[in-house]
Formats: sequence, C-alpha cells, structure tokens
Amino acid sequence: MHFIWFLIVGAVVGLLGRLLHPGRDPMGLLLTLAIGIVSMLVAALISSGWLAFIIGVIVAVILVALVGRFAGRRGSLARA
Repeated sequence: MHFIWFLIVGAVVGLLGRLLHPGRDPMGLLLTLAIGIVSMLVAALISSGWLAFIIGVIVAVILVALVGRFAGRRGSLARA
C-alpha cells in the first residue's frame, strides 16, 4: 500500500512541477509520473513529511525544465 501511495504522490508532484514550470513541456503522462517519482525519491532522502513534498515539487520543476530544454534541442536537431 505504501508503494501505491508513493506512486500517487509522485504523480501529483510531477503534475505540480509541470504546472509551475512556464511554457510548453514536450512530455507525456508517463514521463511526468517518472519525474514525480524521482523527485519524491530525492526529497525523501533529504527530508520527510510536508517539507519533503515541497522539496519534491521544487525538484520536479527543475527536472521538468531540464527535460524540456534537452528535448527541445533534440527535436530542433531532428527537424533541421
């Protein structure tokens, strides 16, 4: 049950990360879920409780920005 709860919270964190990042994000739902789960893993290593949730959202925004930047470069190279 803890694993399922972690997936749900990870999805929420990933969606919040995409929501708080301005601009378009070239990623689907599975990548958003993966970003949220990775963010929560990083946050769980740093802290616990609500502070971990807030840290997870901040990490998710950073990861969404990084994925968007690298996916944008890859897409522009494929079009050229």
